Amino acid sequence: MEFEEALKLTQNRLSEEDGDIGHLLSLAKGWTPEALIGNDEWESILTRAKNLPISMGAFPFGFEFPLHTSNPTADFGVSLTGGTKTGNIFCERIQSGNNNELDEAIVKLFRIMDGDDPTLQSIVGRKLMLEFDVGSANNGMSDLPGFFLRPGQKPINGGEGKTTDVFTVSESLYSSVGWTLNQTEKDILERVYSAQQDNTRLDSFGIFPSRLRGLRLAVMGFNSPTETESYLQEINWPGDTTSVKQVWNSLQKRAQIVRNGINLDVREEGLGPDLGLTAMVKQRYTNDRRYWLDDSTLWHPFMDTLGAMNIVVEEKLSALKGWMEKPKLFYGKAGRFVILRGIHHIKLVISDNQISKVKAYVFMVLTSLD
Repeated sequence: MEFEEALKLTQNRLSEEDGDIGHLLSLAKGWTPEALIGNDEWESILTRAKNLPISMGAFPFGFEFPLHTSNPTADFGVSLTGGTKTGNIFCERIQSGNNNELDEAIVKLFRIMDGDDPTLQSIVGRKLMLEFDVGSANNGMSDLPGFFLRPGQKPINGGEGKTTDVFTVSESLYSSVGWTLNQTEKDILERVYSAQQDNTRLDSFGIFPSRLRGLRLAVMGFNSPTETESYLQEINWPGDTTSVKQVWNSLQKRAQIVRNGINLDVREEGLGPDLGLTAMVKQRYTNDRRYWLDDSTLWHPFMDTLGAMNIVVEEKLSALKGWMEKPKLFYGKAGRFVILRGIHHIKLVISDNQISKVKAYVFMVLTSLD
């Protein structure tokens, strides 16, 4: 079965099930140790997931586990695509007047993608990713999650003079929540992109309306710690680039990393002082049918390295290893579904020249079998 056909079938079948996306998130409770998500924390997650269509389960969704703290908290993420059965639910809510701030922001982005100007859709397609603060929420839970767009249709590689595309994606994200990109932010974006080596690309753009104003950029494809350090120096990142190089060197000596990258924050006053280091142990290609098939053994050396560096909670690390397993079957009212799950990537956050946070981003994907 072709991907698009399978996606449509899975959305239709899930729409016949009861509940919202929280019903599918709760399926993970049986294989998620309490060290990762406690009972009270599950309630917070399921409360936050209310009103999100259950058909979102046809698209990748999952959790963000903080491994550096013993608190059994987690954030969760979902994705959807405009023009699909799921995407149209949000449009229908707007038309009926039964909508909220999140619905409005989602539909506004979809309208930009599908508007008379095809530029945004030509770069990112019609896909949107959402990241909901639950465990990391500081002042209650805002209606608005983090919004992310990926240039999957038209990659923004270094050395290709695509500054205009960088502005297009950034301005579209900002406008969805009523922000306007100012000249200072444009200057920083241009500097960050212009300094990219040919082998790197801007992998994703994100905003967090409930946090500080700014853009979260993921730059992927660096070949070495030295190359990463040189890039950070060229864009005038305000942190200590030597410490970044040392962390990467330490990781690469002990674990097999096939893809690495960094997360930068573009703010009104300049580049943010924190830096995310993203590590992946499997090469994932967008059009590969095996994209979501994971091999747990690939992650074990990397996780063992984190344990040896004494930067994570050992109980959580052990729990994370147990979270990955072979595909499972889920029997719903509308038929059988297979559930794939694994680790997409692990991110280390450097603050004040040292590792302050370690987060594992895990995924689930459902596909109808009937």
